[in-house]
Amino acid sequence: MLKKIFLTLITGFTLAFTAMSLAASSPTDEVRISVDAVLAILDNEQLNYEDKRTQISVIVQERFDFRAMSQRTLATNWSKTTDEEKEKFVGLFSQLIENSYVSKIESYTNERVDYPGEKVSGRKAVVETLIITSSADIPVDYRLYQKGDQWLVYDVIIEGVSLISNYRSSYQEIMKKEGFDGLLAKMRAKIDELAITPS
Repeated sequence: MLKKIFLTLITGFTLAFTAMSLAASSPTDEVRISVDAVLAILDNEQLNYEDKRTQISVIVQERFDFRAMSQRTLATNWSKTTDEEKEKFVGLFSQLIENSYVSKIESYTNERVDYPGEKVSGRKAVVETLIITSSADIPVDYRLYQKGDQWLVYDVIIEGVSLISNYRSSYQEIMKKEGFDGLLAKMRAKIDELAITPS
């Protein structure tokens, strides 16, 4: 019964989030909806760690284009992989990006987020955000592209470091030394490491 109730809540949350996203009129509006939703979940003391991660996953999956992020990360190696290899990579990479992003955001719980500006060029945009803490202002910028009526994230710049560039450089080295299968093995190991929940 509890499981059914929880699934119902998740479904309702997803539909509400999607409706709000479609109603948004700018890249900043859409990023604000996602970030505010994530922070509201993190601040909800009635949810345990696993429930928070599950609900945040819904938001991240809606806003992030993991296939586009995967293609940019593999760069020229993307065209050298088979369709099956691409699907395996996208699946693993989405888990890593989600864990990396959420882990960073979790450390900024209870802080204020400002939106100082956005830069739009055609169907691409950068939305600037600042996480205001008692000791510093932490910049987290989102790179997005427009797909239909939505703005989807294809990179996140956290404190000046691009998630995609960071992964691309390290993955290129791994593929040179261990090949694609070696890269997938290391990705699975990292996912297992990040799966350990806090005590």
